[in-house]
Formats: sequence, structure tokens, C-alpha cells
Amino acid sequence: MPMYKTMALAALTAMLAACATVPQPLQGTYTDISTTQAQQGGAGGTKVRWGGEIIKTEPGPQETCFYLMSRPLDSEARPAARSQSEGQGRFVACRAGFYDPEVFSRGREVTVTGTLHGTVSQKVGEYDYAYPRVEADVVYLWPKRVAVAAYPPGWYDPFWGPYWGPWGGWGPYWGGGYYYRPTRVIVVPHPAPHK
Repeated sequence: MPMYKTMALAALTAMLAACATVPQPLQGTYTDISTTQAQQGGAGGTKVRWGGEIIKTEPGPQETCFYLMSRPLDSEARPAARSQSEGQGRFVACRAGFYDPEVFSRGREVTVTGTLHGTVSQKVGEYDYAYPRVEADVVYLWPKRVAVAAYPPGWYDPFWGPYWGPWGGWGPYWGGGYYYRPTRVIVVPHPAPHK
């Protein structure tokens, strides 16, 4: 029996690890430095993997710059959902080429990899904000998080089923209170990421 439990645990661990993999373009070794630390200087040339929510996208003649509200990354290197994390400052990531601001629109989640190159001063309201600048190698646009009802809307009986008995034990019993089944958020797959 202990051997069976060990094998089951190993299989479960392998399955969970396979579910939480970092996309290939975002894999690598990066320095653990925050945007706040980078604002204070001295981190030029550091390789980082940062993510966040797009504030604005500005295409220029040679490159496109993405102004982002930084968020911590989850086990897949995706920015944590807004409801699960606070913003961690701002940064700007610039990459050669044109990226359409209608695709890379405000609120979309992006993870970038690249090298820190000083700061860029921009106004946030009347405040001069020092955005740490990342020369991006990869700009990875994540699919939108879409709320999808897991079950048809309505009220469901939590005790419905053949295994819940009248005294909390096993047995055929149908009855009891009602509750509303919550909506789950799932991620809809998207085409290949932009590199």
C-alpha cells in the first residue's frame, strides 16, 4: 500500500507540474529585482522577466513602447489577476517593430523579458514618474480572462444526490437548502504569442 501511495503522489506531482509550465519564449534565468529597486538606479544591464497590465501602447518610428502597471507573476509567468494582487509600480518595455495599440490595448496582460536600461521620465498626472525601461526581447500577450458560467445560472440543491442521508450519513435523500453555484473564470486559448 505505501508503494501505491508513493506512486500516486509522484503522478499527481508530475501532472500538476505539467499544468503550470512557463511558455517557452518566457523561460530562462532572470534577476529578482522589483520595479521600485530598478527606479533607484544601479541595475542597468540586468536581465528581467516582468509582467503587468498595459496602461498605454505607443508605437514609434522604430519601436513600440508599452507602459505597464507591474504585477507579480504566477507559476506560469503570467501577471497575477488584479483581484489577487496589488500593482507594484510602473515600468516601460520597448521592442523594435510595430505593435498595434488596438491589439495591445489598455488592460491587457503582458509578460516581457529583456534588459534594464535606466529610467524614462513621464508625467502621471502632474507628477514626474521615473519608469524603469526594459529593452524587450519578448513581449508575450496573454489571452483575455473570460468569465464563463460553469453551470447554467440558477439555484441548485446542495444535498441532491443518492449519497446524502437525512442524518448526514450515506443514503438516498433528496432535499435541503439551496445555494447559488459560483461563476468560474477560465482562460480561452489564443493563437501564437507575439515575440
